[in-house]
Amino acid sequence: MTQKNDTLALLLALGITAGIVGTGVWWFSTIQKSPSGGISINNNGDLNQRLSYGEKSLIPTMMNPEKQRGISAFATGNYVEAVQDFQKSLQTYANDPEALIYLNNAKIGQNAVSFVVSVPIGKDVNASQELLRGVAQAQTEVNQKGGINGVPLKVLIANDDDDVAIASQLGQAFVKKPEILGVIGYFGSNTTLDVAKNIYQPQGLPMISATSTSVELSELGNYIFRTVPSDLFAGTTLANYMLKTLKKQKAAIIYNSQSSYSKSLKTVFTTALLGSGGEVVTEIDFSAPDFNAVEAVKQAQSLGAEVLMLAMNTATLNQALLVIQANQGKLGLLGGDSAYKPEILQVGDKNAAGMVVAIPWHVLAHKDNPFIKEAAKLWKTTNVNWRTAMAYDAAIAFTTAMKQNATRKGIQSALANPNFVAQGASGPIRFLPSGDRNQSIQLVMVKPGKRSGYNYDFVPIANP
Repeated sequence: MTQKNDTLALLLALGITAGIVGTGVWWFSTIQKSPSGGISINNNGDLNQRLSYGEKSLIPTMMNPEKQRGISAFATGNYVEAVQDFQKSLQTYANDPEALIYLNNAKIGQNAVSFVVSVPIGKDVNASQELLRGVAQAQTEVNQKGGINGVPLKVLIANDDDDVAIASQLGQAFVKKPEILGVIGYFGSNTTLDVAKNIYQPQGLPMISATSTSVELSELGNYIFRTVPSDLFAGTTLANYMLKTLKKQKAAIIYNSQSSYSKSLKTVFTTALLGSGGEVVTEIDFSAPDFNAVEAVKQAQSLGAEVLMLAMNTATLNQALLVIQANQGKLGLLGGDSAYKPEILQVGDKNAAGMVVAIPWHVLAHKDNPFIKEAAKLWKTTNVNWRTAMAYDAAIAFTTAMKQNATRKGIQSALANPNFVAQGASGPIRFLPSGDRNQSIQLVMVKPGKRSGYNYDFVPIANP
């Protein structure tokens, strides 16, 4: 078979299998008052459709008549009816985090404290739902325990599509509304870095990211935090695993030069590998116009690579899947947390077996944490994703700080205090002076299994 036909065959296989991933398991301006007492952004195109306390649905994949009636009732201020309808909706779709947040908001009068959770619904609806589940669970627990010093917590959902321009416009609106005390976001490091640097840090609005791992985030200032460990931990752990456990010395790195996250992971991994006697034989760019998965694997093999380090991000998932298929298990596979996706299991299948991925948290490594039991009650599953856990921790960190001082400056001061601690899904939440999470990385390996709903699972393994 020719090189061209090889690539076409892989693309066809990827297209056929990836097309059914969406049916798999769930783990996957003028500012004025809205009917909910929150904010809406008008006279600015689509931005008005990107925000909701409960007056509109931002996630179209989980809709039923009860939820639609609840949204309509919420929009008109009929909160008693909205509560009833959202409760009925959750009986149909128990794992719908949007409906639970709207239910919690509908139970609240005008007196509330609020923060925003901004998620990339238009780009990655599964990841958005994972993040919203963590926030919804935290909001539910906090309000059931009396709120923030007796005041309930209201959550505003924003859809930023992981787009810098959209996120920036939304961010400028948030900083102008004093009732918004903080932001949980953003999904990708590019968006997080831009909005944090240009809006939240200079204008004093606390931000906690649950998913952005770029090392650059550590340098942005004292209003910027994250509950996910930085790439400094992930890249170093992967390099150590390659050298000490796999007993391999030579790696080829495939990364996306357009992604801050991907470049960050690549740099840390390279530094750690070289510093311990390993070697990077080549670096290949996923985003290059002439990128070819088959040729990338051939090049790595010809240069003596023993391991492929796939520093992919969400935008290059398909390219990474093509590399996994082209590799056919010949070279060892490593990846960062962006590789923790159901597509790796379903599309990668047997070719992904043995792949090791560095993530912040795995449910099987934290079985005794109360967060797991509560998540199982809410979402009717024990298969909780790391993004859900990190978003939960971000919300718990915010609410713990709010109890000390429910102002933007007060929250920042509480989070930055060396003695700050909150109890999260992964244990105690503490922040370093850089705003980074002081927490280790969990390695997982792709192994045969049924938990995911496919033929393979991500299973925790011991760190080197």
